[in-house]
Amino acid sequence: MAYTIVIDAGHGGTTDPGAVYQGRQEKDDNLRLALAVGNILEQNGQNVVFTRTTDVYQTPFEKAQIANNAGADYFISIHRNSSPQPNQYTGVESLIYDMSGNKLAMAESINREMENVGFRNIGVTARPGLVVLRRTQMPAILVEAGFLNSDADNALFDAQFDQIAQAIGSGILETLSPQTDMNEEPGLYRVQVGMFRVKGNAENLLYELLDRGYPAFILQDGEFYEVQVGAFRQLDNAVRMEQQLRSDGYSTWITV
Repeated sequence: MAYTIVIDAGHGGTTDPGAVYQGRQEKDDNLRLALAVGNILEQNGQNVVFTRTTDVYQTPFEKAQIANNAGADYFISIHRNSSPQPNQYTGVESLIYDMSGNKLAMAESINREMENVGFRNIGVTARPGLVVLRRTQMPAILVEAGFLNSDADNALFDAQFDQIAQAIGSGILETLSPQTDMNEEPGLYRVQVGMFRVKGNAENLLYELLDRGYPAFILQDGEFYEVQVGAFRQLDNAVRMEQQLRSDGYSTWITV
C-alpha cells in the first residue's frame, strides 16, 4: 500500500537560512537531504510531496497547509540542529507533538537507523509548540540530522550523506501504518513486556517504559492489559528492540 508522505526541507529563501556556521547554511543541507529522502521513498513505492524543491521561503503555517491540502498520511520535516557554542553538542534528535502513537515509533526508528550510521542518538522530544507539529493533521516528525555547528557532525553528514538519507528513509518505511493509532495496526512485529489483569499495574509499567524513552503503549485483550513496545515491519528491528529491553532487565517476547 502506498502512503502520501510530505517531506519538508526546513527554512529556505534569503530571509530564513536557518542555522549558519562558517558559511554553511542549514537551509541548503535540509533541501539536499529532503530531496534524497523523498527519492528513496518514491523508489519504494510511496507518494511523496515536497514542500519545496528550490531555495524559497515558506512560513511554518504554509508548510503545514501544504501537507493538510495534500491529505498526507505523514509529515517529515528535515532540519540540522544548532547550539549556543560551536562543537558544544553532537547527535541526532527527533521532535514530535507528544509522546504517543505511530509517530513516536517512527521517530525512534529514524533515530536508531541514524545511530547505526554513526550519530549519537539524543532521543525523541515532545515539542507541542512547533507549528509544523501542531498544525499538521497527520503524524508529524521533525528530524534534526546532527548539529550544523559541530565539526564532527558535519564531517559525518558529508562523508555518509547517502547512508544518512537511507537511514531516514528506512526508519520511515519500517514503521508505516495506514492508521495513526498504531494500537490497531495489524501485521506489525511488537515486543510485549507485560500482561496484567489490573489496568493500573499495566499503566505503571507503561509510564516506566515511556520515562526510559521506549515507544510503549497498552492493548486490551479481553480481561488482560498488554504492555507492548514498538511496531515494526521487519522482524530484525523488533529483535533489536527486544534485546535492548532485555539488557535493561525486562522479560519480553515478540508478538505480531
